[in-house]
Amino acid sequence: MRSLLATTMMLLMMTAALAGCAGSDVTDEDVDTAREEGRLAGIAEATPVSTLDTIHERGENGMMKCGVKDSQWGMGFADADGVRSGLDIEYCRAVAAAIGLDPDTQIEYILASSGDRFEKLASGEIDVLIRTTTWTTSRDVGLNADFAGMNFFDGQGILIRGDAFPQDNMSNSALNLAGANVCVGTGTTTEGNVADWNTVNSVGMNVIPVADAAEATAELVSGSCDAFTGDMSAMVAKKYTLETAGDCDGCDLWIAPELLSKEPLGAAVRDMDSDWKDVVTWVWYGMVTAEEMGLHSGNYMDADMTNPSVDRLLNQNLGLGTDANPLPATWMQNVLSHVGNYGEAWDDSFCDGSWDADVGGSDTMTGCVLSRVGTANALVSEGGLQFAPPMR
Repeated sequence: MRSLLATTMMLLMMTAALAGCAGSDVTDEDVDTAREEGRLAGIAEATPVSTLDTIHERGENGMMKCGVKDSQWGMGFADADGVRSGLDIEYCRAVAAAIGLDPDTQIEYILASSGDRFEKLASGEIDVLIRTTTWTTSRDVGLNADFAGMNFFDGQGILIRGDAFPQDNMSNSALNLAGANVCVGTGTTTEGNVADWNTVNSVGMNVIPVADAAEATAELVSGSCDAFTGDMSAMVAKKYTLETAGDCDGCDLWIAPELLSKEPLGAAVRDMDSDWKDVVTWVWYGMVTAEEMGLHSGNYMDADMTNPSVDRLLNQNLGLGTDANPLPATWMQNVLSHVGNYGEAWDDSFCDGSWDADVGGSDTMTGCVLSRVGTANALVSEGGLQFAPPMR
C-alpha cells in the first residue's frame, strides 16, 4: 500500500507538471500549498503516536503497563500475597497518578527480565520500563530506548560468604578474593564490570556466568559460588532477605565496601516518544522538588499558594502531556496524595515507613536496611546527587 507521504509527493509532482502546461489554471500558489501539505503529511506520518495517548485510548478502566522486577526487595518486590513494594514500584505509581489513573487499580505490572526487558519495551508490551536499569551508551544509542528520570544512583557491589572468605581475615576488601568463585548474571552490565575490575586489579577471581539472579542466589546458598555480584542495592536486599528468611544459615554474609562501577538506574521509554518521556522524567523531578520544598503527602493541601514556586508545582500543567491528553493542573498533587515526595518513597521502600517528613533529613529516617545518608541518593542539600531542574 502506497504511504500517505508517497501519494502526496506523487500528487505534488503532477501538480507541478500541470503548472508548467500552457493554459493550465494551476497557479504557483497552488503548487506551494500542495508542497506544504505534503511536508506536513510526511511529518505526521513519521511522528509516532504518544504512549500517553495510547494509554488513555484504552478507556476509562485502561491500564498503564509498567515493566518491573518482582524479586528485589527495596526496588521491585512482590511478597507471597502479591503485594508489591520498592522504589521502582513507587515510581510506577507516581507516573500513573500524574496522568490521572488510579495507581491502586490501573497499573498492570509486567515482569521484565534482564534478557527481555528492552524487547518488551520496543514491542509495546510495556509502556515504561522501571526496573533497576542502568543508563549506558550502548543502550541509549543502540536500542529502541530513551532514558528518563534517574531514581537511584547505584554502583556494583559484591556479596560474600564469610564462611568461605571470612570478613575479619580479609581487611573487609574484595581485593583479597583470589580463587573465589563469583557468580554474575549474563547479559548484564555487571558481567562486564566485574571482568574488567578483576583484570585491572589482578584479583584472580573466577567469574561464573549464570542465567539470572535467582540462579546466582541458589549457587551462593549451595556454596557453589563464594560470592555474588550485582548492583549494591541488590546485594543489600539479597543479604537482608536471605538472613530474614534463614535461607543461608552459617553463611556469615558480608558485603565488600568497594564499588566496581557507576550504575545510574532509571526509567526508560521508547525512542521518539518525547511527550511521554517528558512526563516520566518530570514526575521524578517533581518528587525531588517537593522534598526540596518541604512539601509532602501530609501538608501539600495546606501549602502556601502565594509562593509562586509552590503554586507552579501544585497547580500548573507546565506544558506536560499531549494536545489530546494534557496532564491535569493538579498532577503533582495527585503524586503527593498517592505516593509522596522522594524522601517518603525512600522511607517506604528501605526503612520502616515512620519518617516525619515535617522534620525532614535523611538522618531522621529509622529502621533503614539501606540508608540514604552520605550517599549519592541524598538531596544536593545533603551532599548527594538528587537534584531537580527548575519547575517553571
